[in-house]
Amino acid sequence: MILQTTFSAPSLLFSSCSPHRLRLHPLLFSKRRRRAVLPSLFTTPRCVSVAAAAASDNGVFTSPETAKSFDFTNEERIYTWWESQGYFRPSFDRGSDPFVISMPPPNVTGSLHMGHAMFVTLEDIMVRYHRMKGRPTLWLPGTDHAGIATQLVVERMLASEGIKRVDLGRDEFVKRVWEWKEKYGGTITNQIKRLGASCDWTREHFTLDEQLSRAVVEAFVRLHEKGLIYQGSYMVNWSPSLQTAVSDLEVEYHEESGSLYYIKYRVAGGSKTDFLTIATTRPETLFGDVAIAVHPEDDRYSKYINRMAIVPMTYGRHVPIIADKLVDKEFGTGVLKISPGHDHNDYNLAKKLGLPILNVMNKDGTLNKVAGLYCGLDRFEARRKLWADLEETGLAVKKEPHTLRVPRSQRGGEVIEPLISKQWFVTMEPLAEKALQAVEKGDLKIIPERFDKIYNHWLSNIKDWCISRQLWWGHRIPVWYIVGKDCEEEYIVARSYDEALGKAQEKYGRDAKIYQDPDVLDTWFSSALWPFSTLGWPDVSTEDFRRFYPTSMLETGHDILFFWVARMVMMGIEFTGTVPFSHIYLHGLIRDPEGRKMSKTLGNVIDPLDTIKEYGTDALRFTLALGTAGQDLNLSTERLTSNKAFTNKLWNAGKFVLQNSPSQNDASIWENILSYKFDKVELLDILPLPERWVISKLHLLIDSVTASYDKFFFGDVGREIYNFFWGDFADWYIEASKARLFQSGSISEASVAQAVLLYVFENILKLLHPFMPFVTEELWQALPYRKEALIASPWPLTSLPRQINSIKKFENLQALTRAIRNARAEYSVEPVKRISASIVANVEVTEYIMKEKVVLALLSRLDLQSIHFTDSPPGNADQSVHLVAGDGLEAYLPLADMVDITSEIQRLYKRLSKMQTEYDGLIARLSSPKFIEKAPEDIVRGVREKAEETEEKITLTKNRLALLESTAVVT
Repeated sequence: MILQTTFSAPSLLFSSCSPHRLRLHPLLFSKRRRRAVLPSLFTTPRCVSVAAAAASDNGVFTSPETAKSFDFTNEERIYTWWESQGYFRPSFDRGSDPFVISMPPPNVTGSLHMGHAMFVTLEDIMVRYHRMKGRPTLWLPGTDHAGIATQLVVERMLASEGIKRVDLGRDEFVKRVWEWKEKYGGTITNQIKRLGASCDWTREHFTLDEQLSRAVVEAFVRLHEKGLIYQGSYMVNWSPSLQTAVSDLEVEYHEESGSLYYIKYRVAGGSKTDFLTIATTRPETLFGDVAIAVHPEDDRYSKYINRMAIVPMTYGRHVPIIADKLVDKEFGTGVLKISPGHDHNDYNLAKKLGLPILNVMNKDGTLNKVAGLYCGLDRFEARRKLWADLEETGLAVKKEPHTLRVPRSQRGGEVIEPLISKQWFVTMEPLAEKALQAVEKGDLKIIPERFDKIYNHWLSNIKDWCISRQLWWGHRIPVWYIVGKDCEEEYIVARSYDEALGKAQEKYGRDAKIYQDPDVLDTWFSSALWPFSTLGWPDVSTEDFRRFYPTSMLETGHDILFFWVARMVMMGIEFTGTVPFSHIYLHGLIRDPEGRKMSKTLGNVIDPLDTIKEYGTDALRFTLALGTAGQDLNLSTERLTSNKAFTNKLWNAGKFVLQNSPSQNDASIWENILSYKFDKVELLDILPLPERWVISKLHLLIDSVTASYDKFFFGDVGREIYNFFWGDFADWYIEASKARLFQSGSISEASVAQAVLLYVFENILKLLHPFMPFVTEELWQALPYRKEALIASPWPLTSLPRQINSIKKFENLQALTRAIRNARAEYSVEPVKRISASIVANVEVTEYIMKEKVVLALLSRLDLQSIHFTDSPPGNADQSVHLVAGDGLEAYLPLADMVDITSEIQRLYKRLSKMQTEYDGLIARLSSPKFIEKAPEDIVRGVREKAEETEEKITLTKNRLALLESTAVVT
């Protein structure tokens, strides 16, 4: 009887070959030194390039030959060495078409978080790839002055000393902020370096640099001259404690428990029963009510439309009752109080209907004189007192719990107040039109493309931009007022004080005196100029501007597509006549393993620096880079652990390559190894099958990975390299190479394997370097005959020769090996035991499998002397395990070689008895009408599936027993 098992070629059932099941296992390479027949192949200190040798002499690099694993503490030394050698600066030696990225400037107050780690990783991948491709590469770094955040930090520091900002005065306070910046401002920069960022730090900028400040003033003046900047009183997001307007980006909305207050508004001229009940979450704003609105089709209130209502607690102030379709009949009572001075929607409605605007709040969050008796009270204190008074007067109906969407300051955490305030604005519509056309014409490409719609929607519905902030730290608005004149009508926009004074004296006489607007510009205003101000603009004749503008790529998080990216596009087109970059790459947010946003409140924040200490920078970078553009990434310790194991696997592969390379003194062997070139088809033809296979697979990988790099498909790049290195090179070729290195007895055969190992491994390091720069550079420096550092080495050539037929042939050999390994595992054959095998195949297959008989024996643990090739089943086929590895390739493994038949029969009978008992129990349950009728459908289905599975196992066990018993009889 023949037990037949079919294995398809791609099957990865055998655990030691599976690229999935062994990802966390240590590399199980043999530690055996080779036989004495090849003593010269042991490793000794080798001849390396002058730069590499110097680096090693200086203690920068370590070798896998002397270090058990890659030491993460070496990363900082490697980084310092790269920087000292000038590798981060653009070089025009190999090309003239530059690749340029402007780093999104992190806040000078910032501390490294995973968002920084994400953008640094992705941008550094792009930069390192294009540098190796030979393009002059500039990654321009810098930091943002972060107006609100920095001023808040310094104010808190001064408060701890008992000092208030206003007590110091503006000039002294700004001086203190600069002192703080000089002392602490470099923290985020050093942390970014820790991630391996290969920026040109000689070109680092700060948004308050003299050059960038000049650009900001120039931009303001030019926009004003074109009539695109104006001053006016409009509704803004107001921070009472910071005493400044803040941008939409600096407002975070939180769902919080609050109350919904129901208040009676009496109808003027009506009876006691004529009143409207209004539901509001902010009763203190009723002093700013200018109208009461109901839906025109709401029958409950139609009789009151066009009459007057009396605002409570205002000594009888009347407001009109109007009808508008914007009123939600279902919310609250269906009656809306309109307070345009304190609500964005009410403000827009009031402007549409021509209603007056009444402000009841001071800029410190207290109520003003419009609130009457409540004047001077804090807004929240006024709310409590007003409600108590309403209850006392009988105008309070009820208060009920309500979930609020509360706007809070991103910086201070306080509740933001919608407030009418006099500010400076930029008219955005004409700027937005050109930015829209840039995407429509294809001058600007957004990755992923789905963000085109979001970009277009925002720019098509853009509002004017409030650019003034009531702060002391930042770019002072270049506007001067004339002493004694109306500042709303008489002001001067100039590039400097002297220019402004000259204009004032020319218009108002030599005795005219001026003073500058106290406000500063929104931080995002200077950031909008970043891609070109950092390159010298407005001086367009500078060498950097001519060489590097427009830039190539803008990479950032998708959450600031509107607030920063689109503004850069608009400003770039406006001031330079062209888009500031040709591509926008948007990454997603990093979330915890459960998909939640990281926050201190949830306690799920993962610190990048702590992660680097535990897993290494390379593992962190590789994990982050495997995401997809625009999609959020769930970060887990399991992923980091797996990729740390990948780092170790690389290190051990390097150890194997080095330990099995000739010593420096074996000049003739090295000459032979270095003579192998794999860029011609005819050179590939003379190699053995495993070598042809791995080189062909490598050349295919180079093409595929290069194409993915060019398309910015970094997740695909990482996965392809990972799978090739682990699944092909480490799991298969390294193991196959041992047949040449340890068992051939031929120096020439060993040289072939050494040459291929070196060639494939060095190309893996090149392909992987942009992702994992530290471990790849360390390994590269340990390899012999390196002419330059890996960071500056040329990218592998594409379209190199490959043999698809050789790949198919080796895949047959792999399938046969897997089948034999699986059979050994199934029969629990001891790993050290060598078994015999009969390989049945046609002439063509037999020919190439037979040539690799030693490899097959090594990988499958066969007895080399007991491997037989034939074109028909052997005589003992009925006492053998029959394996079908593929079309036209089978194997027969004699059972007597694999197991103690008597013991195995006894074991299987016990197993069969246990399974039969289990099966009988399942059938009994399924035979019970009561069980079928009363048990849930999914439970019944599960029992039925379990019975079918058990029945199949019983059949297989009986077949195996029959085979073993027939073999025992023959024996």
